[in-house]
Amino acid sequence: MKIISFVAIKGGVGKTTLTYNYGSWLAAQGKKVLLIDLDHQCNLTQTFDIYNSEHTVENIFRGGEVEIVQVTENIAVLPGYMQLDSVERELETDVNKNLYLYNWLYDNYERKNLEQYDYVLIDCHPDFSVATKNAVIVSHSLISPLIPSRYGYNAKYNLEERLERYRGEQISYPSRESLVTAKLFFLGNKIRHNTNSSHELLKTLETDEGAIGFIPDKELFNRSTRERYPLSEMKADVTLYRTHKRFFDELDKTFQKITNMI
Repeated sequence: MKIISFVAIKGGVGKTTLTYNYGSWLAAQGKKVLLIDLDHQCNLTQTFDIYNSEHTVENIFRGGEVEIVQVTENIAVLPGYMQLDSVERELETDVNKNLYLYNWLYDNYERKNLEQYDYVLIDCHPDFSVATKNAVIVSHSLISPLIPSRYGYNAKYNLEERLERYRGEQISYPSRESLVTAKLFFLGNKIRHNTNSSHELLKTLETDEGAIGFIPDKELFNRSTRERYPLSEMKADVTLYRTHKRFFDELDKTFQKITNMI
């Protein structure tokens, strides 16, 4: 089982849409996928028409039953909670505040049959607060989308700095090794080949060993979550595929590269 968290410091970079579509792409390859929504905006949860107010991720942090909702043959969702930010504030003084998800996964591995999942994808809120730190500790890989803008660069360096500091803080004794072992990858998103900002971002990513690919700017990407119609299913539409062949082929290439590298 591989655990991947989608993280960002800045909102509006396509993090949730990427989680949704990568999860759907993996499912189309026959992989069993569990999606965990740790973003209190709950956009990922609602994309699957789930509006649960009980047995959500809230209970990972407060205790109680958590319900995993099976939405397709290969995709299950652990629903988000709209007041999760309030829960995070309540935990600020708890010395174990960053280990709740780690402990829940350990305690429920057999009871919830978590071993059935090939991939666990975690959608985090665009910040570096308690819920995100919980996701980071359990993850094998972190993927952070970057968009072509000056703020995108700032967010990249901000996230790298916060992650390195966090590695140093979360030390297991007596081994003296960090509990944070995830590798950070960056993915260019909303790339337009006719703009200077996109060219600059791609040039920067070419020399970054953590760069994992890019996704062209296309309305289909946003449409997928808005219409609850994953790109992996859109591709099966012959007319859509012929019209947007280059985009779909680039997306497949990027998702395959992610799968190979993580």
